[in-house]
Amino acid sequence: MDHKLYYADAYRDVFTAKVLKQEREEDGNWYAVLNQTAFYPTGGGQPYDAGMIGSSKVINVEEIAGEIRHYLETPLTETNGELVCRIDWERRFDHMQQHCGQHILSAAFEQLFDYETVGFHLGNEIVTIDLETETLSEEDAAKAENMANQIIIENRPIEVKWVTEEELSHYPLRKETKVKDNIRLVIIEDFDYNGCGGTHPHRTGEVHGIKILSWERQRKNIRLQFVCGNRMINQLGQKQKVLLGLTKLLNAPETEMVQAVTRLLETNKSTEKALDQARDQLLDYEARELLAAHTDSAPMISKVFQNRSIQELQKLARLMTLKEETAMVFVVSENENRLQLVCARGAGRAENMKTIMADALAFINGKGGGNPSFAQGGGEARVSGQQMLDHLHAFLTNEGEHVR
Repeated sequence: MDHKLYYADAYRDVFTAKVLKQEREEDGNWYAVLNQTAFYPTGGGQPYDAGMIGSSKVINVEEIAGEIRHYLETPLTETNGELVCRIDWERRFDHMQQHCGQHILSAAFEQLFDYETVGFHLGNEIVTIDLETETLSEEDAAKAENMANQIIIENRPIEVKWVTEEELSHYPLRKETKVKDNIRLVIIEDFDYNGCGGTHPHRTGEVHGIKILSWERQRKNIRLQFVCGNRMINQLGQKQKVLLGLTKLLNAPETEMVQAVTRLLETNKSTEKALDQARDQLLDYEARELLAAHTDSAPMISKVFQNRSIQELQKLARLMTLKEETAMVFVVSENENRLQLVCARGAGRAENMKTIMADALAFINGKGGGNPSFAQGGGEARVSGQQMLDHLHAFLTNEGEHVR
């Protein structure tokens, strides 16, 4: 373990190392292996460290086949002698805060409610743990959060200790260790004893604080989201900025924000309902007006529109064929580079709208469907709306026997 400097000192952010080898994988990614490293490789739920090796940026670190591979944005130009390596300290310390916070929160849930942590993920924005329970109440979550923050306030020391498998019986472990050799324990005395290979601060106070954000059921577990330390402070600032902006927009204090948004949504819902009713009334008026313009006993109504939705065309066609059972309706809308069309007939006619639509769609490389009395579809604007209507009328005139 001597070459893994992050185990000797998690606070070490600058070191020198020799390049043992630099190679390129089949996928084209360059990586370097050093004689010693403070770069933590992805593992145990904790992401890799970023930083620099010489003048090359480290973009990933993985432990593969017993060697720690430092993946580089560009290959090293100098591989002889010792190179200065620098850890992205802000990223490293963030991971230390989040990982330690996870230990504390998981221990709190286990001590209070015997909820074991069966999953852990340290993401870029939030941290998640999977608790072995199917339910979690607001009250229980608050109790665990309060206990975790109390441990942080007490600023308890965090001890890292290497033990053998035989020595494990001397410690009240929170869960069984996966490894059997070179076992590394992270200990918060009289609170949490846990096998872990991650990086952690020296004292719980450096976590600064823990805030549970939300939780949801995942299969038979509860997946809980939380943040610690600087993430908590940054997110509080972001949320406060948004909240202040909303108080100005809604003209309501923070404590009444939920009620203000609820009222706004209810008003919006009422407005949308009124608009829908108004649109339906206009469509009904439009249908009546189109029918009134055709006084023959079996009217054929056709019209080209601009930028009308297929839903509007469908409603308009249905209204006309319900009001006049002997009517046949062809409506087309020119929408930028597409044509939308509806073919419909009333109950007093026998033409097959599905067959007519199939012919029309083939004309414009379109797609659609329907039944013998009502069909709709759309396709490329290879022709104008009026040319489409002319095509439909020609089809009826020349191929009428195929649409009955």
